[in-house]
Amino acid sequence: MEKQSVRFLKELMAIPSPSGFEAGVQNVIRERMNEYCDDVTTDVCGNVIGVVNPKAPTRLMLSGHCDEIGFMITYIDDKGFLYFASVGGVDPGIATGQRVRVHAVDGDVMGVIGRKPIHLMESQEMDKQPKLHELWIDIGAKDKKDAGKAVKVGDYVTFDVGFIELRNDLVCAHGFDDRAGAFSVVETLRLLKGRKLKVAVYGVASVQEELGLRGAKTSAYGIDPHIGIAIDVGFATDFPTSDPKRVGECFLGKGPTLHRGPNINPGLGASMEKIARDKKIPFQVTAEPRSTGTDANVMQVNKSGVATALVSIPNRYMHTPVEVISMKDLENTSRLLAEFICSLNGKADYIPRSR
Repeated sequence: MEKQSVRFLKELMAIPSPSGFEAGVQNVIRERMNEYCDDVTTDVCGNVIGVVNPKAPTRLMLSGHCDEIGFMITYIDDKGFLYFASVGGVDPGIATGQRVRVHAVDGDVMGVIGRKPIHLMESQEMDKQPKLHELWIDIGAKDKKDAGKAVKVGDYVTFDVGFIELRNDLVCAHGFDDRAGAFSVVETLRLLKGRKLKVAVYGVASVQEELGLRGAKTSAYGIDPHIGIAIDVGFATDFPTSDPKRVGECFLGKGPTLHRGPNINPGLGASMEKIARDKKIPFQVTAEPRSTGTDANVMQVNKSGVATALVSIPNRYMHTPVEVISMKDLENTSRLLAEFICSLNGKADYIPRSR
């Protein structure tokens, strides 16, 4: 991967972006899209939309959501401890003992998520996973009034963990779900720059996916694409206790995952697999017997229907502060998307037919 792309990825991963609080990451994405697109806009929901070759009659939409899971302050007690609720799906078991960052109006406030020490627990407490409302954030406040000087009810909270490099081209950070997908959208636009296209390409960094695919729903309505491709992370199964019988096999470093199932247009899916084989881009395939839980869901049923596909970047430990992906998979995701888009003549018919 080019050095400028690696720098952009690190910059992107350094910005906290829980659903509804995406302004910082939006600015960075918009600035980068401006280098590659004919036009870049931000809609009222916050989706950043860059378009290349906008006058072509066939419209293709790429969507990678830029929001991540997080928390929100719901209550401050008399002693100055902060109570919170999840924004998106957070496992309470991974929240305890974490360092966090409260995004207050006057600047970030550091804190920790506390819990009773194991020495003071009864035996039944040790075997019980805490619930989020039983945990609290300690910012070192003297009391409620002191805490209120720094933070307010409704402030967002994110894990305070950074980007690190592991062995064998693997990297770790919070928020690869789905900053990796948003990165791939921008990287695909970079790879398309200067190449002759026969379709209009709309790259979307969508918002509030973790709260119900909201940004993809509104942006798809506005763009009205003929083809929609979601780029998200998928469940890697190459770690202890994983069960490939439930979700299939998926390995880090063996390429992006393509999918087969009712959320995927069969002709579009087959075309993407063919391009990957022709261009010798490694890929994996998993079955999706129901809706995928990604932006592809809402793109598929937009207006009178859209030919939809999903490209997933294998991800270990999803929805934790230590999500792990492969840089090779990330690079091959954008390569596959760019090569597929360049192969389109704008005349493909994706109406499903019997074989």
